[in-house]
Amino acid sequence: MAREFSTVGVVGLGTMGAGIVEVFARNGIDVVAVEISEPALERGRAILTGSTDRAVAKGKLAEADRDALHERVRFAVGLDALHSVDLVIEAVPEHLDLKQRIFAELDRVCRPETILATNTSSLSVTEISVATTRPNQVIGIHFFNPAPVMKLVEVVRTVVTAPEVVADVEALCARLGKVDVTINDRAGFIANALLFGYLNHAVGMFESHYATREDIDAAMKLGCGLPMGPLALMDLIGLDTAYEILDTMYRRGGRDRRHAPVPLLKQMVTAGLLGRKSGRGFYTYERPGSPVVVPDETTPLATDAAVADGARAIAKVGVVGSGTMATGIIEVFAKAGYEVVSVTRGMEKSAKVCEAVKTSLNKGVVRGKLAEADRDAALGRVSWSATLDHLADVDLVVEAVVEELSVKKALFASLDEICKPGVVLATTTSSLPVIDVAMATHRPADVVGLHFFNPTPVMPLVEVVRTIRTSPEATATARAVCAALGKTAVVCGDRSGFIVNALLFPYLNDAVKMLEASYSTADDIDHAMKLGCGYPMGPFELLDVVGLDVALSIQRELYLELREPGFAPAPLLEHLVTAGYLGRKTRRGFRDHAHR
Repeated sequence: MAREFSTVGVVGLGTMGAGIVEVFARNGIDVVAVEISEPALERGRAILTGSTDRAVAKGKLAEADRDALHERVRFAVGLDALHSVDLVIEAVPEHLDLKQRIFAELDRVCRPETILATNTSSLSVTEISVATTRPNQVIGIHFFNPAPVMKLVEVVRTVVTAPEVVADVEALCARLGKVDVTINDRAGFIANALLFGYLNHAVGMFESHYATREDIDAAMKLGCGLPMGPLALMDLIGLDTAYEILDTMYRRGGRDRRHAPVPLLKQMVTAGLLGRKSGRGFYTYERPGSPVVVPDETTPLATDAAVADGARAIAKVGVVGSGTMATGIIEVFAKAGYEVVSVTRGMEKSAKVCEAVKTSLNKGVVRGKLAEADRDAALGRVSWSATLDHLADVDLVVEAVVEELSVKKALFASLDEICKPGVVLATTTSSLPVIDVAMATHRPADVVGLHFFNPTPVMPLVEVVRTIRTSPEATATARAVCAALGKTAVVCGDRSGFIVNALLFPYLNDAVKMLEASYSTADDIDHAMKLGCGYPMGPFELLDVVGLDVALSIQRELYLELREPGFAPAPLLEHLVTAGYLGRKTRRGFRDHAHR
């Protein structure tokens, strides 16, 4: 039988500590909430009151339950108030010496059987535990922010944590309605070890002026369905907190350069630009603590004003290719009112593409998302061809053929001869260098990347990729076309992976390495990212959907271009691909899909 916790102590009443107090009190457990001074105690009380009042206003908590919740909390200054509790959770700032001092004092104050827990997200639980005479009763209980809402708790055991302590804490998590993943004491645990490499990489992109903060954040929200973009998330976490976590993970986690904080991060912390809490970080906020972003000197102009400048008029569009991507692009342009010339290799392929477009448009009608007249008008705008010569009078060509450089270069050389001057030539490549394609023509200034996401009619994002030879007019034209399609365009340079894949696939690769090291299971890693970070899919779910061969190919491209050791494809990923376990398409990847 797991032990019953009737009274819990919480040390530190910042946002996280006050949230943890609320979690316990909501679940009928008495809480002693402790701070270092009366003013700090009052701030903690105000955070708790504000949170519970918002829950009442939203209809998620009855007034009587709120009042009962507050009745269960006793506020006190000083650790001596914790002498008779069953469990203490520490939630003070991420400084090892501070936590060690608190644990030494808790060891003196608390009863011998009391469990001592730390909410650290990056420090060594083992190093904290040795400040006590009872390291076997010290454990990590890592809640996620906001604690009352987020379902995940990482339970972190050290090499000496007693098994019964782990079992008692797991039972407590279940009582609190949380999903726990139990792991060993390693830098960053699961969620932060995977999250912060990605966040640091995004800061590096911004620091190098590869893309704007707005475009980086929009790319990850719209391209991956993430709840927040990485730079907005850094502002929420606090840049000082993020710096401490990264620095700790770098020092404790084998000095992986991807966890070495980007220099801009340290500069911003030194300058007091800490994110939401200081009113300014990567974005500027209405006031300190406010979530409301206000325009500042780097806020871009409205899209219409920005793209109208120099954009060429586009009325007729050519789409080359016969795959899923080409089919989706034809549909999107036709629905948006453009005349479309579809070119494939042979009329048989043209007939298949035509049928696929019709099927997709008919689905739109059946679902009530498209009127029959609009479907007929869209189909009427498309002409079907098996020869590139029919692209002689188009204003824009979008290439969506196979991802082989030789094929694309040959195609662009042909387009260069056939198309009239001033035509924008776009490639939908997701992994090849756009400049290589552009230099197959005598007009590299007119060549741009237009990376649509699959399924094209549904996904709102397009990455507009400019090479060092792309003209401002070609970029402006591409952005204007995306706006006319109702898509969000993000502009970036011609680097492997562009924005989305360059940030997404190293994170997926890191998850494979974590599994390979037997640190955790695929299920627990997926739980951690979905429940702890609000991701729509866990990394292994996503890999099986994308295809392990596709993931490996992209990761190899990133590694070849950036030569960053941390980007080397995980051997386990290579082995699974070699074995033919490619994910859902072969019914076996990280999971067996044969019986699902």
